[in-house]
Amino acid sequence: MIEALLSQIQNPNTQWVLAGTMLLGIASGVLGSFSLLRKQSLIGDAMAHAALPGVCIAFLLYGSKSLLWFLVGAALAGLLAAWFIQVIINHSRIKEDSALGLVLSVFFGFGIVLLTFIQHNGAGNQSGLDDFIFGQAASMVGSDVQLISIIASILLLLTAVFFKEFKLITFDPQFAKGIGIPTTFFNGLLLTLIVSAVVIGLQTVGVVLMAAMLITPAISARYWTENLNQMIVIAGFIGGISGMTGTLLSTITKGMATGPLIIVAATVMFLISLIFAPRRGLLAKGIKQLSLRKKTAIEQTLLSFYDLTELGNSAAFSEQDLLEKRTLAPSLNKYALRVLKNRHLIIETNVDQQWTLTEKGLEAAYEVVLQQRLYEMYLMHEMELAQLQISSRDDVILKELPSDIKDRLFKLLKVHERTPLLLPKSANLGQGSVFTSEL
Repeated sequence: MIEALLSQIQNPNTQWVLAGTMLLGIASGVLGSFSLLRKQSLIGDAMAHAALPGVCIAFLLYGSKSLLWFLVGAALAGLLAAWFIQVIINHSRIKEDSALGLVLSVFFGFGIVLLTFIQHNGAGNQSGLDDFIFGQAASMVGSDVQLISIIASILLLLTAVFFKEFKLITFDPQFAKGIGIPTTFFNGLLLTLIVSAVVIGLQTVGVVLMAAMLITPAISARYWTENLNQMIVIAGFIGGISGMTGTLLSTITKGMATGPLIIVAATVMFLISLIFAPRRGLLAKGIKQLSLRKKTAIEQTLLSFYDLTELGNSAAFSEQDLLEKRTLAPSLNKYALRVLKNRHLIIETNVDQQWTLTEKGLEAAYEVVLQQRLYEMYLMHEMELAQLQISSRDDVILKELPSDIKDRLFKLLKVHERTPLLLPKSANLGQGSVFTSEL
């Protein structure tokens, strides 16, 4: 297989197609990022389907197969479809998603009618015209690839030149208009670039799959970063790698079209991003959630120890006593007891595997209980203490609260009889001091 792959790479035609699909992938990823962030993910699908009647009309007018005229016809049809979508949205009660679906289906249906007419008119030179539906990179000749590569390079160049303007109209169009940027012009320019990226991908990926080529690299890149500059670079890289991988796979597999393999490669990279991205990936979220569950289990176990000890019935408790106080998964309860024991916060007695708080554990439990009860007081009197802007229990400790606010919270504890009864030696409740410990 490796020998066959190396042999195919040395083929000049393969090299041209490889370069064309790589540039197409880069351009699609870069422009797809703006489409995704502007919440116009379906615009690529609508433009791709709307381009089919433009291809057919160009064939009828020109009389023979010409990629240049096909691209011109597809671009004009795509822009006309975009104009119809905006007219429908602005002058009717139809929402954007419905307008996209309406224009997509009408244009694509009209394109299928024209394609059927061409195939039955007996001209004989319409061979390969239906490749625009599913894509057929193998049918491209050197001049076709050169044209696609030139257009893709121009799209990337224009995106780089007007990157600042595109960024502003994407995230803050009102500010962009306020500082004098012609937002209408740049919105139209960005839409034209997106339509152009869709059009040059029709011969390679096809009408049906071009939307995936535009959006999948952008979605994949979104998992890796929150910075637009980095997102565009990553999306272009993923798109370029997907184009190259799909092309190489199609050269060594018989009967497999390049377009679907490019989309499969992009989808694999999306799945990798979905699972392994360092902050947004499922694996990272799973690890973070597990860590949070363990931390919460430790805090809940300390709270149970303190509450049971505060009742004064006993100083030592079994696992069952703790679980009856606060329900935890048995595995998490055992984990919490093991961690608390290793940190010398609890010790195991010699009676029926019972546990009791150490002096250090009493201090740690007091901290957790005090934080929780202070936060309860804040929630009960949130309207009176709205200026604190506390969003979580930890903020009661982490925020440097004014002394009068601290006194107010501690007075509320006394009023509602929620003052912790077990006062460690190191705590000074009378002055309203609050200290933290790392659990």
